[in-house]
Amino acid sequence: MRAALFDAFNAPLSVKNVAEPVCPPDGAIVTVRACGVCRSDWHAWTGADPDVAAPHVPGHEFAGIVTEVGRDCRRVKPGDRVTAPFILACGQCPDCRGGDPTVCNHQHVVGFSSWGAFAERIAVPRADFNLVPLPESIAFTAAAGMGCRLTTSFRAVADRAKLQPGEWLAIHGAGGVGLSAVMIGAALGAQVLAIDVNDDALKLARDLGATKTLNVSGLADVGAAVREATEGGAHVSLDALGITATFHNSIRGLRKLGRHVQVGMPLGKHAEPTIPLLELVYSRQIAIMGTRGIPASRFSALFGMIAAGRIDPARLVTHTIPLEESGAALAAMNGYTGVGITVIDRF
Repeated sequence: MRAALFDAFNAPLSVKNVAEPVCPPDGAIVTVRACGVCRSDWHAWTGADPDVAAPHVPGHEFAGIVTEVGRDCRRVKPGDRVTAPFILACGQCPDCRGGDPTVCNHQHVVGFSSWGAFAERIAVPRADFNLVPLPESIAFTAAAGMGCRLTTSFRAVADRAKLQPGEWLAIHGAGGVGLSAVMIGAALGAQVLAIDVNDDALKLARDLGATKTLNVSGLADVGAAVREATEGGAHVSLDALGITATFHNSIRGLRKLGRHVQVGMPLGKHAEPTIPLLELVYSRQIAIMGTRGIPASRFSALFGMIAAGRIDPARLVTHTIPLEESGAALAAMNGYTGVGITVIDRF
């Protein structure tokens, strides 16, 4: 089959014929019809993720059709239209049985633990637990656009922060995950402040439902500007980038008793930021929480919002490309100048 892979970190991706994936006894083979190009794939490509070794095929935001199932599969059938969370859980441990598979100790992360979906086909382990039936009304490209960004944002905003109608939601970073959070916050009836340094990204945020936008280029005190824009501070704030500056801006822009959710993955020097424990956490009594991925069981809530016309993941997709252009799409992420989500839809 054809797949796009890199032979060394930061090296160009090339499309090659590689071996077909082997179907696990409890798994399935999915023919990929669309796959998002995500900044997490960029992390893998640059060597920032310790689970990835070259040569490697990235890609974790996939949607497609089941073409083969293992002997132990009972629910999943060939011909099913499917997608999946990027964290494939075991389905058996106490965390999974308790409803929290995103913290499964035996998780398999698509495109990191194994080769991913920048390929014609992909093997999915523990398919009965992890594969999500995709409604006919949702196109494969839109489902890939949901990928990890819309789903992760949904869990961050709705499940972790428990955002309420009328509250202020501040979103630091208007990339794919930030724009997804804008759409979800607006759908939940919140007032949304989108924050970035890219005017084009902020324009798209307004189109997707942001109440206000804030370009912080050259701004000395972002926290103060956020508190002013949100009439005393955000009730909920997301760091959608995972860098020290946006983390501090997020917590400093909260009002008393506010909730910060760390959505962007902090790597390298950004993994251990200082925290003003007395000034903010203790005195202002803010909450700091993390989020990563979404359980397969929560896709139905998202699909319901889509069916009701509250959100439209297709609006996040600004570029569709053939597999041959996947390397260029990753390289373009060396900066933060892109707008929206790029999806591979030609394999």
